[in-house]
Amino acid sequence: MRVPRIYHPEHVVSHSEIELSEEAANHVGRVLRMTSGQLLDIFDGSNQVFSATITHADKKRVRVQLAEGVTDNRESPLSLHLGQVISRGEKMEFTIQKSIELGVNCITPLLSERCGVRLDAERLEKKRQQWQKIAIAACEQSGRNRIPEIRPVMSLSDWCAEQEDGLKLNLHPRASQSINTLPLPVSHVRLLIGPEGGLSTDEIAMAADQGFTDILLGPRVLRTETAALSVITALQVRFGDLG
Repeated sequence: MRVPRIYHPEHVVSHSEIELSEEAANHVGRVLRMTSGQLLDIFDGSNQVFSATITHADKKRVRVQLAEGVTDNRESPLSLHLGQVISRGEKMEFTIQKSIELGVNCITPLLSERCGVRLDAERLEKKRQQWQKIAIAACEQSGRNRIPEIRPVMSLSDWCAEQEDGLKLNLHPRASQSINTLPLPVSHVRLLIGPEGGLSTDEIAMAADQGFTDILLGPRVLRTETAALSVITALQVRFGDLG
């Protein structure tokens, strides 16, 4: 049986005893039905992993004894910041989960002219918190030991105007440049993926004015969730640690 990986939201130290968070305890005690003496792997986002033995477990509380922490770096040499215009329903959750598995370091949910999601600030923040939980679960599953940040929702124009080093890319079905023609080396990419209806002509021009390069992935038009994962994969193959 694979040893479950559990994220602890606070800094931990080797050879200490800790109580898991309420959410983690519910998963370990209720869902997995684990008991005293069984093993877990604990990580706190510091790029270390701690082998842990359960010392107490019930349906509400779980305590574990930590062994020596071991550095375990699973991060790609390519730093990827995804700006994803919010898609409807489970599509956004799917994009976040899979992009984290593929190595994205940061995700900013965006609002654009053709964005099909219209929520007030309070509901958007609740969405962001849920997306952050999805990111944590993706790290638990995929073996990543640093937790990517899901940033607060921004407007497309504000995000494009942010100053950030590295290559800025915008997926565009009529672009003349492909990922394979991008110059080497690249260590940081800011990637813009539009909504289901695509970016407007004005938004494409605005992104270009802010230094974004239009790139073409292939001859077919991809859905927004397919586009994000396809571009991330292609970038990781060319500049990162896939393949």
